[in-house]
Amino acid sequence: MGSDHRRRAAGPCRDLSAGTGGCPRFLLRAHMMTGPRVGWFGDDFTGASDTLGTYAEAGVSAALLTRIATPQQLKRLGPVVALGLAGKTRALDREAMVEALAPVGPFFAGLGIRLLHYKCCSTFDSAPEIGNLSVAINALRASFPTPTLPIVGGQPNLRRYCLFGHLFAAAGQAGAVFRIDRHPTMSRHPVTPMGEADLALHLQRLGMGAITNVPYPAMALGEASSVFVEAATRGDDAVLLDVSRTEDLDAIGSLLWQEASCRPLLALGASGVAQALLPGLSKSDSASTLRPRVEGPAFVLVGSLSPVTRAQAEAAPSYDKIQIDPERLVVDDLYAGTLAEMLVARLSEGRHTMALTREMRSETVTNRQVAIATAALADAVLTSGAARKACIAGGDTSSYFMGVVDGWALRHLGNVGPGSPVCELLSDQPRLDGLNLVLKGGQMGDRDVFERLARWS
Repeated sequence: MGSDHRRRAAGPCRDLSAGTGGCPRFLLRAHMMTGPRVGWFGDDFTGASDTLGTYAEAGVSAALLTRIATPQQLKRLGPVVALGLAGKTRALDREAMVEALAPVGPFFAGLGIRLLHYKCCSTFDSAPEIGNLSVAINALRASFPTPTLPIVGGQPNLRRYCLFGHLFAAAGQAGAVFRIDRHPTMSRHPVTPMGEADLALHLQRLGMGAITNVPYPAMALGEASSVFVEAATRGDDAVLLDVSRTEDLDAIGSLLWQEASCRPLLALGASGVAQALLPGLSKSDSASTLRPRVEGPAFVLVGSLSPVTRAQAEAAPSYDKIQIDPERLVVDDLYAGTLAEMLVARLSEGRHTMALTREMRSETVTNRQVAIATAALADAVLTSGAARKACIAGGDTSSYFMGVVDGWALRHLGNVGPGSPVCELLSDQPRLDGLNLVLKGGQMGDRDVFERLARWS
C-alpha cells in the first residue's frame, strides 16, 4: 500500500550547482538571511531534545519549542538557524497524529524553513495504529511536498547502524549490538515492538510505497546521489540511506542539501539527519545567551521500565528513592497529592530525590494513563520550585510532561551523557523559568547519568 500524497514537484532534483567548498549556492545565500533555515519535529520530547543538543554542541544557534510559538515568543528567542518543535506523535493513534500535525507543516513553511526533519526514534519503532511514521510523513507532505523522501537509517554516535537496509542497535551505551528484531528491549517494546529489521519492509507495512536502499559501500564510492536520482526518476516513495560510520553522514548531508537547493525538503530519521546537515549550517562561538547553571537538589522521575534506565537508577546512590504504585497513582487523587508533597518535602531539605514507577501488576490501567499520571506528578513537584534541576526518564512520560508543564521552549546547556542533554526551560512562570531539565529516553545515557545530574551545577 503506497502513500497517496502524489507528486506536485515532479522529478528528482538536478540543480547541484555549488559555491565555495562544494556548498550549494542556495546555502551560501541562506547564511546571509535571517530566520531559521532548518526545522525539525520530534515525535517525542526526548528525541527532540537530543536533536537540539546535536545542533547546539556544534555551535549552531538552535531552540526547541514545546508548542507553536507566538510572534512575541519567537522574538524572545532571537535569531536561530535551527528551530525544533517537540510533540508526542510517537504515542498517538493515526487520527490523533493527523490532528496534531495539521498545524506543524504550515508553521514551518510560514517561517521559510528550507528543510524539515521528522525526527523519529533511532530504533524506528512504530506500529500501524500507534506512532505510524508513514501517517506522519503524509501529513507533513501537504506543506513540504517531497516526491521522494530521504530516510537516514542510522546514528553511529548512539551505536545505531543501518547496513544494507537492516537496522542494528546497541543495548545501552556499552552493550552488545543487536539486529533490531533481536534487540532485548526493542523487540519486546510494550507498545511498538520491532519484529522486522529490514527498514524498507517495516516502513512499507506502515503504509509507505516503493523504497530504494543506498547501501553503505555506495557512500564511500560517491554513488549516493546517482542512486537517489534514479529512484526519484522511477517515482519511488522513499530512499533509505545506510549509515555504517560517521563518515557516511558527510555524503548524506551533501545529498540532502542538494535536494533542498531545488525545493523545500522533508526528511525522516533520528538525530543522524541533523549531524549530516551540520557542515552546511553557519556556526557561532556562542550559539545563545544562557544564564548560569543552577545549584541545589536534583529531582528524577523514572517512568521508563527499560532495563537500561533501571540499571541507571540502581547506580545512583546519591538519591532518596521512592517507589510509585502506578495503578494507584492513576485512580487515587489523594495518593497522588500525598506523594507529591512527600517528594517536595525531601527536595526542600536539599536531598536529591528519585521517584520510580514499579511494573504494573494488573491490566486495570493503560501505559498511556500511567505516563499521563506520572507527568502530572512531575509537574506538581517542579512547579513548587523545590528543585531547579530535574530529569524525566522515559519517552512517553517526557512528552506528556512537556504537554502539561507551563514552558514554551528549551535551549541547550550541556550534557550528562550520550542522548541526555541538559536544557534550560523558558517559561512565563518564575518558579519554572530557567529550570535545568533532562528529557531522557529509556535506552539513552551512561550508567551514571543520574549521578552526573546530581553533580551538575
